[in-house]
Amino acid sequence: MNSSKSPGLAGFGVLKNSTCHTEKKISVFFSIIFMTAGILSNSLAIVILMKAYQRFRQKSKASFLLLASGLVVTDLFGHLINGAIAVFVYASDKDWIRFNQSNILCSVFGICMVFFGLCPLFLGSVMAVERCIGVTKPIFHSTKMTSRHVKMMLTMVCLFAVLIALLPILRFRAYQIQASRTWCFYKTEHVEDWEDRFYLLLFSCLGFLALAISFLCNAVTGITLLRVKFKSQQRQGRSHHFEMIIQLLAIMCVSCICWSPFLVTMARIGISEGRSKETCETILFALRMATWNQILDPWVYILLRKAVLKNLYKITSGCCGVHVMNLHMWELSSIKNSLKVAAISESPGSSKQINLQPLSSMGQ
Repeated sequence: MNSSKSPGLAGFGVLKNSTCHTEKKISVFFSIIFMTAGILSNSLAIVILMKAYQRFRQKSKASFLLLASGLVVTDLFGHLINGAIAVFVYASDKDWIRFNQSNILCSVFGICMVFFGLCPLFLGSVMAVERCIGVTKPIFHSTKMTSRHVKMMLTMVCLFAVLIALLPILRFRAYQIQASRTWCFYKTEHVEDWEDRFYLLLFSCLGFLALAISFLCNAVTGITLLRVKFKSQQRQGRSHHFEMIIQLLAIMCVSCICWSPFLVTMARIGISEGRSKETCETILFALRMATWNQILDPWVYILLRKAVLKNLYKITSGCCGVHVMNLHMWELSSIKNSLKVAAISESPGSSKQINLQPLSSMGQ
């Protein structure tokens, strides 16, 4: 059955020849757990962001708050929409022929999978670029990175992700029901047409590009913070640097670990030209790994902040009975102090001794 040119019957051929056997109860359990965890964590992050935005309206923090809000809202709707469709498919006993005669549900599912997959990666890279500019070029950041510009970037990122998701529909290529019969995506079985391979490789390349930009910008930010720390010889900035480096490492590790299996799998299928040996169990495992990124995003970007690390330090020091650093060092800001230290290090008069006043943290 040639499903590429028959939207009304797209993917039904895989229902007859599928060799993927997944335990229904376990699969439903995974879907419900992922959806619930994603909704709760992202909802909590949105509440924290709203409170932080009401308390701190400085220009230096507005861009971070807007980008972080866009990220967690995207993750939240991704879990709501994709999770609801997946649970409906399981509840209908995966009988696509009965409820998907016109292929509308599969098309919507595929568009949402692509959009809510790429958009968080794009937003993560934009946040990494914003942090890099804020640390390396604080004057430019304070004058040019306004809320209006950030909203424009958010809109452009979302529109670009929508365009990529709608590209197969615009080219009259229907999204395909996958071998597990639980989700829709680009064609991943018997991929022989160049256009089908193009969509898989485009998705993988864009994902890897977003991860590469995030890795590069976070590396530059971390190196700049360490260089400023050693150059300024300020003990006061130590906790700030520790906090930022921990956040950057967590962001890079979570994104790379969660998304690499799925992106590599899609790239291998696209390159293999119909000779791919990827099983549907492998693809489903890679998809679940990618889903964890949207669950962990709010904990990395929002909840892994100074207040949490400070409490963890208290608990650890209390249990171990040791005191490695003074708690008053946690009184510096995560965003504003990095701008101020970087600006001092770049200014001609940076050799002069300048005392930084303690600033209240955004995370407290």
